[in-house]
Amino acid sequence: MASLKELRARIGSVKSTRKITSAMKMVAAAKLRRAEARAAAARPYADAMRRMLAEVGRSVAGQGGQPALLTGTGQDRVHLLIPMSSDRGLAGAFNSNINRTTRNLVLKLQAEGKTVKILPVGRKTYEFLSRDFSDLIIDHRHLAAGKEIPFSAATELGEQITALLEKGEFDVCTLVYNRFRNVMTQTPTEMQLVPLALPENDNADAGDVAAYEFEPDEGTLLTSLLPRNLQVQIYATMLETAAGENGARMTAMDNATRNAGKAIDGLTLKYNRTRQTNITNELIEIISGAQAV
Repeated sequence: MASLKELRARIGSVKSTRKITSAMKMVAAAKLRRAEARAAAARPYADAMRRMLAEVGRSVAGQGGQPALLTGTGQDRVHLLIPMSSDRGLAGAFNSNINRTTRNLVLKLQAEGKTVKILPVGRKTYEFLSRDFSDLIIDHRHLAAGKEIPFSAATELGEQITALLEKGEFDVCTLVYNRFRNVMTQTPTEMQLVPLALPENDNADAGDVAAYEFEPDEGTLLTSLLPRNLQVQIYATMLETAAGENGARMTAMDNATRNAGKAIDGLTLKYNRTRQTNITNELIEIISGAQAV
């Protein structure tokens, strides 16, 4: 049985932990409000731009000389995966969900005989994937830190993807990220960047394709807008990741704070019982000594 001194030390340690988790919860909540607002503001623009370019791409389907960002290489042999996680832990299953989704996708593609290359974004997914798939990792990046994620981070990654495509390093590029639903839910999502695909919620048939008038011509427009669209999609997923990370961390720290409170209650009860037992034993010894006298 633990002594009173040991129980006091454990109670003090858990109380200190509870203060830390409570503070981390409040910090995450403050960051979440800003991150959620940015993600919500970027989502409609990214979805509309992707849908518009997909519609334009369908309107010029069959014509030669289309940009590779729109049509890809025409093959399906080499897949570039870009998993996006946070740089820090203590966020529940936020990072492990991305790691598990990416791992399953790698194994699925390899089982189909495809060549897989990985470009992780975020320290946690890089550390995880480098243990099992170090030979598949061609480069890695950290998720931009700070109060705001600069658009330049998405621009640099977009330019790197475009350069790899021009060199023929891959045929299909897929980004794996956590889509922010609410504080409790972040859904692992696969978004194909190259070739450009319709958004998941686009149910339009061929007869519903919007009619566009182009100035200048379609080819010039696509050549100009497709790299920008790639950067916008990446930036939107970075904002989604930042919001999801803070939401997951707030939830995890709230659970940790609650669990610490329950542990303190249990240890306090055990401390009081042990103390009462010691007092009772001392009284018995005193009474027994007095009776012996």
